[in-house]
Amino acid sequence: MTGNETNRLVKGALLLTLAGLISKILSAGYRIPLQNLTGDLGFYIYQQIYPLIGIALILSLYGFPSAISKMTVELKAAGKSLSFRSFYLPVFFILAVINGAFFLILYMNAEAIAGWVGDTNLVHTYRLAAFVFLLVPLSALLRGVYQGNYYMKPIAFSQIGEQFVRVVIIILAALYVAHSNNDLYEIGQAAAIASIFGGFAAILILGFFFLRKRPVSNDRFEIPWKYYIKTLLILGIVAALNHMLLLVIQFADAFTLIPSLKVYGLSQVEAMEAKGVFDRGQPLIQLGTVLGSSFALAMIPSISNEKLKHDPATFYKYIRAALLFSFYLAVGATIGLIAIFPETNLLLYQDEKGTMELQLLVLSIFLCSMAITASSILQGLGNIKRTAGFVLIAFFVKWTGNQLLVPLLGITGSAIATVMSLLLLYIIVMYELKRKIPGLGFLSRIRWLTLIKSSVTMVTYILLMDWFLYDLVTASRLALLFYVVFIAFTGGLLFIIILLRGRAFTEDELEMLPKSQLFIRIYKGRKINE
Repeated sequence: MTGNETNRLVKGALLLTLAGLISKILSAGYRIPLQNLTGDLGFYIYQQIYPLIGIALILSLYGFPSAISKMTVELKAAGKSLSFRSFYLPVFFILAVINGAFFLILYMNAEAIAGWVGDTNLVHTYRLAAFVFLLVPLSALLRGVYQGNYYMKPIAFSQIGEQFVRVVIIILAALYVAHSNNDLYEIGQAAAIASIFGGFAAILILGFFFLRKRPVSNDRFEIPWKYYIKTLLILGIVAALNHMLLLVIQFADAFTLIPSLKVYGLSQVEAMEAKGVFDRGQPLIQLGTVLGSSFALAMIPSISNEKLKHDPATFYKYIRAALLFSFYLAVGATIGLIAIFPETNLLLYQDEKGTMELQLLVLSIFLCSMAITASSILQGLGNIKRTAGFVLIAFFVKWTGNQLLVPLLGITGSAIATVMSLLLLYIIVMYELKRKIPGLGFLSRIRWLTLIKSSVTMVTYILLMDWFLYDLVTASRLALLFYVVFIAFTGGLLFIIILLRGRAFTEDELEMLPKSQLFIRIYKGRKINE
């Protein structure tokens, strides 16, 4: 790879990280007005359909494009240009067969799936969701070709455009359902329709760039069917699994929580409302995980075994810094959200239902952030299949945990099952990372005393503010909004300043951050005072 290509790859990876961050904020953010408009029942219905739609989105954004990108790079290295006859048409045909199979399985078995999840009113919703898979082949093919040519702009624009269209349609549908007293199950059908329109929007954006760049030739070569099928099936599906950690946890809840809550003793409607309350934690976990892992992921866009071999010192420095930033930010986000969760729950969802159970669930932010960061490093080192296997282990632990604990403890059992599954995943990936990079010394670099000091100071500050201002700020939702935003910002700032003053990072590590001079100035403040 030339220096110019490497530069384009790094810039492209950062652009995709930014696009992913915007998309995740949109994805988490719209669920709050959705719940406010349709209540816990409406939110429950949406969350029952979301994991299936999410699988199609991940396949079209990450899974199949990763496989097609690999094929594009390898064919170009072999001196073969991408033509319609030898590349585009056969790859599209294979993708159409794979996703057509997904479509048929979901469409033909919608009744059985609805019965399995414990809600037969979802049959039509699942049938509509099946159509999302039919849009995956074209969008995945174009994204994969662009990625293989290190041209990330169309992928980023299509991702944001797709998410924006989905969000607008879902919010409009929620407004319609809320103000027309229509059947709440229409919100699930609207979610499927929104994803279909979002998929069309992505294809239009990708097609626009395709017509401008035309990455296609008239060359012909013998079609390597076996190579195409093997790469798309193995790498495409496996690469998708590595991006599905939060999704597979929600998938397990969608299929096991309602039946288990009914065993616990709740009626059908009570179980649906309880799951809607439990699902309140998902957007907050998603946002917290984005905060805890995005800085780290932006720092490691081009990790490879080659870099480990040729420049281990620089490699270790970047990996250690990525893990440290992820660790400290995830700890701060987790502890801070637990401390302000009663006010956050009241602000976002207008009551304090499930606060204790959701505070337990918030522990997922730390575990998920660290697991995603460590898994991304392992994937960069070529351990794609292994990390996908680790995600599957977490999924089965969550599924089994729900079936064992929810009948005994209700949604508290589901929160425990989530934390257990992510804790196991965190332990496994960190052990694997230590085995793969034995000289990393990550744990020895953590300033535990500084971390305790910053955490205790932040929590004490939040509790004191609550004690003085709670009655005043809970008088209106607007006052509560200003209070939660203010306390989250100032508490987080206090946490970071104490970390910087306490030498939690080295100056070299801080220089890796954007606007590094500001952080370094705070960092050096202690030295001046001394």
